[in-house]
Amino acid sequence: MTLEARLQSHFEASIAAKQKTLQQSLPALAQAARLMAAALRAGHKVLACGNGGSAGDAQHFAAELTGRYERERPGLPGIALTVDTSALTAIANDYSFDQVFAKQVEALGRAGDVLLAISTSGNSPNVTRAIEAAHGRQMAVVALTGRDGGRIAGMLREGDVELRSASDVTARIQEVHILFLHCLCDAIDEQLYPRN
Repeated sequence: MTLEARLQSHFEASIAAKQKTLQQSLPALAQAARLMAAALRAGHKVLACGNGGSAGDAQHFAAELTGRYERERPGLPGIALTVDTSALTAIANDYSFDQVFAKQVEALGRAGDVLLAISTSGNSPNVTRAIEAAHGRQMAVVALTGRDGGRIAGMLREGDVELRSASDVTARIQEVHILFLHCLCDAIDEQLYPRN
């Protein structure tokens, strides 16, 4: 296989994963967009967490809310739980790494807020603990997962939404996740600040 053919295969696999995900996830994506927009409209916030590339996605999403996505509008309250190194290291040191997001959810989350929980496997212990903490605060959860949804798929309650990438490959899952997030950003903006 030539290098060009190998690179082309990545594009084709990404396109296929997105098409398959679209077929199974469009209603859930719309539900998540309505849930987040309603929370933000009511003065609540979105807390986001994940590990590795998913941490970067959590930060990306929070930045799109607080700054802007593709249209001028007031900033929206989005907080990435992955960026406060003092909190992360203190919680990991004093408790455990499994608690780094849950303790922040307990401190910052309020009823009516939304937790954006990102895990390609659906099994990240610190993300599952964050979901438990969010439920304890009467927060809704939007979970971005992959593969079979992992443990997270079985933890979600009525009113929560799972957005599952239709792939078993981490890179493809992450590529679908960023598309989910961009769709959510656009849909939130359109609901809260529609273009006339």
